[in-house]
Amino acid sequence: MVTLVGLAAAPASASAGDCSFTKTLCLFSGENFTGERITLSSLAPGGTCINLDESGWGVPARSAINTHSQSAALFASEDCAGGPDQVSGGSSRADLGSFVPVSVWVAG
Repeated sequence: MVTLVGLAAAPASASAGDCSFTKTLCLFSGENFTGERITLSSLAPGGTCINLDESGWGVPARSAINTHSQSAALFASEDCAGGPDQVSGGSSRADLGSFVPVSVWVAG
């Protein structure tokens, strides 16, 4: 089961503190954790693949914060296939560069 904690606008001055959820992957539409935010987590013990378009996230993610102790994986495909771009547990990425995630794997 997937939990979409929420879609929200993050303030332009957003920082890593603006993802205060536990065991969650926060994606932001802007670099440096700005713009729109989606927060994703999984209730499935083994984790869950989430297609970002199907979840209602219609913009490219440009930065990410992972508050889970396990890594989250970002994929350029719709079904979490292929080589992932990892966001290590307890870390953040202020700029995803040219990589545009279409689906993500979040740990349970």
